[in-house]
Amino acid sequence: MCAILTYADAEISGEVFEELLNRTHSRGPDMSRTEKTGAGWLGFNRLAIMGLNEAGMQPFSYRKHKVVCNGEIYGFKYLKEYLKNLGEHFVSESDCEILLPLYERLGCKMFALLDAEFACVIYDGDRNCFVAARDPIGIRPLYYGYDKAGAILFASEPKNLVGVCDKIMPFPPGHYYDNGEFVCYRDMTEARQKADSDLDAITEQIHDKLCRGIEKRLEADEKVGFLLSGGLDSSLVCGVAARLADHPIETFAIGMDEDAIDLKYARTVADYIHSNHHEVIISRQDVIDALEPVIAALGTYDITTVRASIGMYLLCKWIHENTDIKVVLTGEISDEIFGYKYTDFAPSAEAFQEEAQKRVRELHMYDVLRADRCISVNSLEARVPFGDLDFVDYVMAIDPEKKRNHYGIGKYLLRKAFEKDAVIPHEILMREKAAFSDAVGHSLRDDLIDYAQSRYSDMEFEEACRKYSHATPFTKESLLYRELFEQYYPNQSQMVVDFWMPNKSWEGCNVNDPSARVLSNYGLSGQ
Repeated sequence: MCAILTYADAEISGEVFEELLNRTHSRGPDMSRTEKTGAGWLGFNRLAIMGLNEAGMQPFSYRKHKVVCNGEIYGFKYLKEYLKNLGEHFVSESDCEILLPLYERLGCKMFALLDAEFACVIYDGDRNCFVAARDPIGIRPLYYGYDKAGAILFASEPKNLVGVCDKIMPFPPGHYYDNGEFVCYRDMTEARQKADSDLDAITEQIHDKLCRGIEKRLEADEKVGFLLSGGLDSSLVCGVAARLADHPIETFAIGMDEDAIDLKYARTVADYIHSNHHEVIISRQDVIDALEPVIAALGTYDITTVRASIGMYLLCKWIHENTDIKVVLTGEISDEIFGYKYTDFAPSAEAFQEEAQKRVRELHMYDVLRADRCISVNSLEARVPFGDLDFVDYVMAIDPEKKRNHYGIGKYLLRKAFEKDAVIPHEILMREKAAFSDAVGHSLRDDLIDYAQSRYSDMEFEEACRKYSHATPFTKESLLYRELFEQYYPNQSQMVVDFWMPNKSWEGCNVNDPSARVLSNYGLSGQ
């Protein structure tokens, strides 16, 4: 990951701007740079992944324009050759250097054409203003706010803006900002393509598109590793990557010292694909000690996000401290498009699709946020193959009736798609899903609940909850997370719309805990 920051006020001092940028130094520890423009300041903290020499350092300049971008632009070499044929010259091997020549020719129309996960801000020198944009899913983070004088700021994380902006908001995915307005250039819930009607054709497309999404994310000038939980999604990413690689891939798994459900399954996958496998074992005290730094990194109070982040944070911390890997591939964004355990209770195909659309629109506040922060705070870059734009677009176009669980097992289309080529063991391919925080160990969730219970009496809990009118805590655990959140992000709860919970309006889903363990259909998932 990298960090970007812009401040649309040329009168502030360079020292003030650098202090704000340094708050996200861990996102880009390799090099930092700030530049002043007529419209204000641009700043960049670099984690070098593509084009490792100093020529790839940002901001990039082109004629009167400048850009800072945290992103990966897939297929950029083809675009670069096209631009070279038009007479353009490039000074680096960085993918992001192509943005300004494209902007010069296409303006804001270029954002809809990018196959990328990105957040960028362009200084338009012709108009002396900033233009900002974010990828359609929101895989790369971007936030904005206004200072007391009304100047707008854009930043990779809210921590850059705390104390400067009264209200910090996530930049809406699939939008660009220009001339004071946010404009939607792509909504991933409205599919561009038409899906096949035949089940075999559908699963073939799912297979091929996901494989392409994984393959394009293996390209890097730094070493690549893989988070392997032992569940379906991360196992498929690892299995496909192992087939594509000409050497054993590096896989990493984490579990509690008492009841790590998924370590054995991750080991089964690792043995099958012949990876160099690493296991990290954590204790109750590790979980408790990680709680505050995790919430400080995340910028959320959401229960399920915090729970699931602790294992990922500690695993990425271990990778950073013990290896020279800089890029990690993960299995996020499968549940949102294929279904959760709770979507088995969807009363209709229409309800299933509406829920998927809601989850995709909110991804940037939950699972995508978790992956970004846990990985970037440890100076690594996350790549998310299930978030490939072509793949998501296709899956969202599939008849939702076919995605509902009529097959006796969730996410059947995805499982069937990879049954033939056996990139992972059949027992893993057809294994019931377990919630990630539970899979790290049932005791992780229980330890957090018990710890929160010990922090407040019933009276203290009731009194403290009254302070919060938005996303009011409803358990002692949620109160603990909210109070830690407020220490670092005071009065900024609106950055997250609400607690991630199953759809309580559906029969069987009116629960008071986000874990799938409380659902009646959890069954053998956690075994």
